[in-house]
Amino acid sequence: MKIINPAWKRIEDLVLGVLGTIVLSPLLLFISLAIVIDDGFPVFFIQKRMGQGEKPFNCVKFRTMVKNAANIGTGIYTAKDDPRITKVGKHLRSFLDELPQIFNVIQGSMSIVGPRPSMIYQAKRYNEEQKKRLLVKPGITGWAQVNGRNNISWPKKIELDCWYADHVTFATDMKIIFMTFSTIAKPNTVYSDAEPDDPISRLDGVANPDALEECK
Repeated sequence: MKIINPAWKRIEDLVLGVLGTIVLSPLLLFISLAIVIDDGFPVFFIQKRMGQGEKPFNCVKFRTMVKNAANIGTGIYTAKDDPRITKVGKHLRSFLDELPQIFNVIQGSMSIVGPRPSMIYQAKRYNEEQKKRLLVKPGITGWAQVNGRNNISWPKKIELDCWYADHVTFATDMKIIFMTFSTIAKPNTVYSDAEPDDPISRLDGVANPDALEECK
């Protein structure tokens, strides 16, 4: 299968990424200071995720949980009232925690629109059809995000992401971007009602699931 990387999409990412950074810089600074005051450093949570072409990359987001959260309590799974979430983190987890990924977009490892970046152990379990979602760059928002987010199963998310890989157009990207604004206003899509039990997401045989802060 061939990597999907049209020239117009890189232009879209650079234009929106640079403009977004300029517009959001005061907010990014404010959130950074709030995290430090609330729970100290580090400000960012950085982890390896599977990128386009099955190449891992460092995915950046604001830290919303206490340090070493993956080794405390329920591990990578989180709930709305999870005690590991910091005071500031509670206000970030709708979408604000993912804003630093705009730096990933500018750097080129992510796109504004695309499948959410896979955990490495999950991507290694994809079948040939599911690997189609790795043909495009992972995104800050995507087709699965605006069609259920965490209220749909992992297999359904992958199905929607594969649909996107087959329908990458400028018009589709603009539709997803506009749909994202209404999606982030729905807090019930941030948390899953139950831990994933499908073969891709469950932690059977996984000694260290990428030292994850969360399954999101």
